[in-house]
Amino acid sequence: MALEHLKDAARVIGLKQVRKAVQGGRAAAVFLADDADARITAPLAELCEAQDVPVERVASMAELGKACGIDVGAAAAALTQESR
Repeated sequence: MALEHLKDAARVIGLKQVRKAVQGGRAAAVFLADDADARITAPLAELCEAQDVPVERVASMAELGKACGIDVGAAAAALTQESR
């Protein structure tokens, strides 16, 4: 999955929402920002691995936020399997 799909695809943004999507089996792919605090992203990465959800790394929170079409940074985002 490519980062540019985030802006127009069904998605969730933020650690809590992404965690819920992964736990609920709705996440198709997860994006994590490399500059986000590892103490909060590592447990999500482990959850994704346990649930067989692919994880892609993004260089910065600002880049991930921009890809999602928001004006602030984001530590995590996920493409979801639900239609918009």
